[in-house]
Amino acid sequence: MKVTGMLVVAVLASTLFAAGCEKKSPVDKAIDSTKDALDMRDHEKLKDAGEDAKQAIDEAADGVKDAAHGQ
Repeated sequence: MKVTGMLVVAVLASTLFAAGCEKKSPVDKAIDSTKDALDMRDHEKLKDAGEDAKQAIDEAADGVKDAAHGQ
């Protein structure tokens, strides 16, 4: 059961990582950061939900790593 859970977390994390790989110029990054800070991005709520999901998966992955190391 634990192995299955770790596998699910690994697959989800790799899927989100692969989906998020996109090269942007420094200017585009600055524009996105400014719009994010001002809550002016297109589809802001959806992007915020995606960021929250990524953070939750990162925290779950850290928990799996800690459990694997016996911490």
